[in-house]
Amino acid sequence: MLNYKYYDTPEGQDIFKKVFVTSKYATMSGLGLGVFDVLMFSHPKGLAGTVGRLAYYVGPAVGMAAAFTVTANVAQNIRGKNDKINYFLGGVAAGSVFGAWQRSITIGVPAAVLLGVAAIIKKTGVEEGWTFFPDNRTAHQNAISAKNDFTMAKDVLEYKTWSTGEHVQNLLV
Repeated sequence: MLNYKYYDTPEGQDIFKKVFVTSKYATMSGLGLGVFDVLMFSHPKGLAGTVGRLAYYVGPAVGMAAAFTVTANVAQNIRGKNDKINYFLGGVAAGSVFGAWQRSITIGVPAAVLLGVAAIIKKTGVEEGWTFFPDNRTAHQNAISAKNDFTMAKDVLEYKTWSTGEHVQNLLV
C-alpha cells in the first residue's frame, strides 16, 4: 500500500487506499505548516504545546483530504458517472472541513467553492494529461554534467597567453 498511487485504480474503487494516499500528503503538508507556525509565530513551551500546535494543522489537513477522497469516490459510486461534478463535491466537502476548522461560515463557503473549482481543474488536468509538477532533475550535477562548461561567455583565445606577457605586446602593436 505504500507504493500505491491515487490513480492506480479507477474512481470509486479502493477508497481506503486512496484515503491513505491523500492523508499521507496532507500529513506532510500539515507538518510543514505546523513546524513553520511553531518556529516562526506561536513558539509553544514544552513538548505538549508543540505537539498540540502541530496537531492543530495536521488534523484538519487530514480531515480535508479524507473528506475530499471519500466524497468524490462515493459520489462516483452513487451517480455512476466519472466526471468533474464528483471532484467538485469533494472539493466542497474539503472546504467545509476548512470552514469548520476556522469556525467561520464566511471563510468556509468561499473555501468550499475555491477548493471545488481547484478539484475541477485537477480532474481536467488528469483527463487531458497535464503535468502540474514537472520532473526537473537537470539542475543536479553528475559525473557527465560536471565536465560541461556552463559559463555565459567562452574565453577569448588570444588572451590565453597572459602569463607569458605576450598580451601586452599584442596590445601595444
